[in-house]
Amino acid sequence: MSKITIAIADAQYLIRVGLRSLIEEFEQFEIVGDADSEKSLLKLIEEKSPQVVILDYQQQLAQFSIDSITKIKSISPTSNILIISGDNDRQQIYKVVENGISSFLTKTCDEEEIINAIKATAKQEKFFCNKILNFILEKSFAKEDNCTPTLLTPREIQIVRLVAEGKIAKEIASLLNLSTHTIYTHRKNIMNKLELKSASELVLYAVEKGIVKSPIV
Repeated sequence: MSKITIAIADAQYLIRVGLRSLIEEFEQFEIVGDADSEKSLLKLIEEKSPQVVILDYQQQLAQFSIDSITKIKSISPTSNILIISGDNDRQQIYKVVENGISSFLTKTCDEEEIINAIKATAKQEKFFCNKILNFILEKSFAKEDNCTPTLLTPREIQIVRLVAEGKIAKEIASLLNLSTHTIYTHRKNIMNKLELKSASELVLYAVEKGIVKSPIV
């Protein structure tokens, strides 16, 4: 089984060392290099074409910026970008997401979120931590209501709403007086029907279709 190749880009030495130490604990990952500036990162990507590039775009001294995302995609279209940033500027975050970034964590995320985000990014799936997802939801709710009909049954819509509220299968089963197995089956059917691959994608779908009525807090 081939390993997921990863490049780490961050101006802060301790962040790079910390990420490397964490990632190297998992045999399915291979770090092909790290970079402390945009120039060194682009050279690394050109030489190695990693599957995943972990980037903090908000570091002007290192010349990492939102424009770095476009440059990475231009040099290596097959590389998928995972943002791990301390940025709190919502407008900048919206701009990054609109630039095609579908994996975004903050620097307060834990080990499990980082590892899951890397795996999802390598498979070109969406992965947002709760803070970023909340920002996206708030922006989506500022738009006009979308009245496009969904492909889901009333029961499936009910389950999607509960998933969007952050409830796990066991909690949903209790609320709907169904077995946990039935909830898993419903959820699998929903994901297949909508051609979605992750909970983040399902929540975004629910927002776009107006299935959920208020942002997650």
